[in-house]
Amino acid sequence: MPVPAPARVPAPEAVAREPEPEPARPGPAAPEPEPVRGQAGDGPAAGIPHPTPEPPSGVPGPGPAEIAARAVARGMRTGDPGPRDGLPRPPRGSGTGSGTGTAVTEVPPHIPFRPQRQAPAIPAAAPAAARAPKKPPAGRRVPRGDDRLREHRGPVLPGWTAVAVGGLALLGCAAVLWRAGVVPATVVAAFGATPRAYQGLRAAHWPPLAFLGIVTLLALGGLGRAKAGHAWVLTLFGRYRGTVRRTGLTWISPLLLRRRVDVRLRHWRSEPMAAVDSGGLALQVVVQVVWQVKDTARATLAVEDHIDYLAEQVESAMARVLSQLPADAFHEDAPTLRDAEAVGDALTRMVAAETEAVGIEVFSAQPTRIEYAPEVADAMRRRRVAAIDAKHRDTVLTSVVDAVDDTVHRLTSRGIVELDDYERKALVKDLTVAFYTGRSDQ
Repeated sequence: MPVPAPARVPAPEAVAREPEPEPARPGPAAPEPEPVRGQAGDGPAAGIPHPTPEPPSGVPGPGPAEIAARAVARGMRTGDPGPRDGLPRPPRGSGTGSGTGTAVTEVPPHIPFRPQRQAPAIPAAAPAAARAPKKPPAGRRVPRGDDRLREHRGPVLPGWTAVAVGGLALLGCAAVLWRAGVVPATVVAAFGATPRAYQGLRAAHWPPLAFLGIVTLLALGGLGRAKAGHAWVLTLFGRYRGTVRRTGLTWISPLLLRRRVDVRLRHWRSEPMAAVDSGGLALQVVVQVVWQVKDTARATLAVEDHIDYLAEQVESAMARVLSQLPADAFHEDAPTLRDAEAVGDALTRMVAAETEAVGIEVFSAQPTRIEYAPEVADAMRRRRVAAIDAKHRDTVLTSVVDAVDDTVHRLTSRGIVELDDYERKALVKDLTVAFYTGRSDQ
């Protein structure tokens, strides 16, 4: 069958030499399939077909005409990679469907040039807010204090040092006035000094007088008496300058603003506060809190009033703790608010975590009284009495049944009586009535 000539294309400058395929390894000879002649593939109408699978070892490859047509087509392409794995590449646009193709179609003019591959469309990037995973809503967080606001030691001097400095400054002022003759003669004579004639205050007298006067004011104006159990929080133009916990006579710069804070161990007993249990029943609770100011800087500057803040946090924590358990469990053994130890521990942990940010250390927060509100107190009291009565009757009945069972078992096991089923039932009935009547009378 004659091979049609390919389309006219410019002659390539050089044709790459086809590498020789590697010889097949010796092995069992496979029967060669007979070539199918005249079998046409999809033809050029199918567009550019994908390369056919490489022929396995021992199967005849494409014919010379196919190799020549492919070489001419490859010569017109720049940078076309050579054959892979040392095997000849199947022709483009051939009509063969297998590696033994015998029918060759005409190569269209556009085949020698590889079509430009268009990059796949990339979807537009989603906004950063849409790509970012949605964060779950933040739960309840414990307040955090300002890390820069921490208690540290403030500037302070012993008070006797300030007294000595102030006294020396006063003596200096008196000496300057004596030299100027301002001090009365009677006062000078009382100290055993020689009076001097009044010469007036000259310009040379004013600088030492001003300096010594300022020193006297600063030395005596900064004196103070600090009591045990209290501390001074010092600020200058709104900025924290330190805390003074020293007691006795002290000297603090009069330029600093002082705030007294009670750092003693204190307790606070609340008024009856309204709350509800897990069943929604109204309660009235009284809580006693033992606490102390640990960080005076935060207790004074981090909150407007640390005592009011403590009271509000106790009420809030109490409402959360009490709403998790019922006040009473009448017909089942379950944790209730009557467990004062567990309720107190939970309340203490919660209040301590809430007040740490304001420099308060909570040692215990214990409910001292948990009662029903007046509007439900009578109904709950009747329910409690009924539950106690039912529990008592159940206890009595259990003891009666145990006593009857033990009595019948002893009578029959020792051979004292011989009972059939009817007699056993009658005996059990009589013993139960007798024992229950006796227990009820008690």
